[in-house]
Amino acid sequence: MHHNSMVDLKSSRHPTISYRPIRPSDLQILEQMHADLFPIRYESEFFHSVVSGRDIVSWGAVDCSRPNAQGDELVGFVTTKLVLAKESEISDLLRCDSSTSDQTLVYILTLGVVESYRNLGIASALIREVIKYASNIATCRAVYLHVISYNAPAIHLYKKMSFKCVRRLYGFYLINGQHYDAYLFVYYVNGGRSPCSPLEFAMVMVACLRSGFKLVTARLRRNEERKAWKWPQCKESRRLVSPSQNKRNLTIEGSEYQSV
Repeated sequence: MHHNSMVDLKSSRHPTISYRPIRPSDLQILEQMHADLFPIRYESEFFHSVVSGRDIVSWGAVDCSRPNAQGDELVGFVTTKLVLAKESEISDLLRCDSSTSDQTLVYILTLGVVESYRNLGIASALIREVIKYASNIATCRAVYLHVISYNAPAIHLYKKMSFKCVRRLYGFYLINGQHYDAYLFVYYVNGGRSPCSPLEFAMVMVACLRSGFKLVTARLRRNEERKAWKWPQCKESRRLVSPSQNKRNLTIEGSEYQSV
């Protein structure tokens, strides 16, 4: 299959894009697209796992308006894998329920669109398919992925789709003997969230300070009320205590109030 047939958009000026699972018949074109789009080489086993649906869930974009068999030829794709949250590299970025050990995540392995079909919303639609899939899994808490640091269009896309850039991984990729950084992006689903964001931490601290201030104020008010009761008792019992004893008691009360 020639590369030209899969990227030529001239024959379809108004493409009709539909989405479907990737099938065994997509094997050759899928391998070619990965070779054309990515600097990383993937093993043959990876592609066979994708087309057979073995541990990998994937979607393909096709242009139904193309003539003949080309109407079912991939012009975009996304591949994903379901992983256990507790075994993932982002387990520390999740607020997991300690009583639940089966929480999962969806990891985006690869995402690509042939050049002549870009800026048509295909990548965004593929990501929405992934988010919908993850949201329909009751145990799933997030979708996450890595993006190489120089891929500005991909970074912009994920930010536009409300993914959060939560971490920079230095030297994550090794390509042709050179290390490149990666950004880690997360999209939370089904109530999943980070353990405690800086804003949440600040809000907790403010709440603690407020509760502490209220507690101190309440104690001061109770102490003042007790002293207010003791003062008339001393006045009323002046006949029962000597002047020197009465003076000593009032001094103690006064010093106690000042030290609070």
